[in-house]
Amino acid sequence: MRLARGVSPWLLPTAATAAVTVLLTRRNRRWALAAVPLSALTGGMLWFFRDPDRTPGHGRVLSPADGVVQSIDPWPDGRTRVAIFMNPLNVHVNRAPLAGNVTSVQHVAGGFLPAFNKDSDQNERVVWHFETALGDIEMVQIAGAVARRIVPYLSAGAKVEQAERIGLIRLGSRVDLYLPEGITPAVSVGDKTVAGVTRIDHG
Repeated sequence: MRLARGVSPWLLPTAATAAVTVLLTRRNRRWALAAVPLSALTGGMLWFFRDPDRTPGHGRVLSPADGVVQSIDPWPDGRTRVAIFMNPLNVHVNRAPLAGNVTSVQHVAGGFLPAFNKDSDQNERVVWHFETALGDIEMVQIAGAVARRIVPYLSAGAKVEQAERIGLIRLGSRVDLYLPEGITPAVSVGDKTVAGVTRIDHG
């Protein structure tokens, strides 16, 4: 099973501690009190940080995240924001919605409200801008109450293919995608999305 880049600081210490307690259990069964939950936590983290290969879907704009469409909002400048909520069971690796060039990757400090909270717009986040065939596309990775670490895989100046892996939000949260003026969403609130596969725009 392929694991996401950027998980080592969390996974390796947990797995190593679990392995040590399992070995100690052979000497004293009381160590099982620690070995069992630590082994379960390691297994859970392996699941949380999985990074399956995907065959890209068809469409001008593909979903950047696995999750559920939380809201679709018209923006004052004519764009439409599609917010995708990622729960801890979703794949946490985000993908490029279009092919193009990364023009900026900006980390913005903020709070850690639950991602479903309407004020989570002010959470810790990473703001991406892509120069694409549709013009400038903005995407925002937003940390939540549990997910407090966003790991970008690319930096400004990088060329990116559609559905390429671009970053990780540990343990879920939210990803906002801003569709340019004139682009109508092909998804509705409550729809499930798959990163790099689900089409977001109407053709």
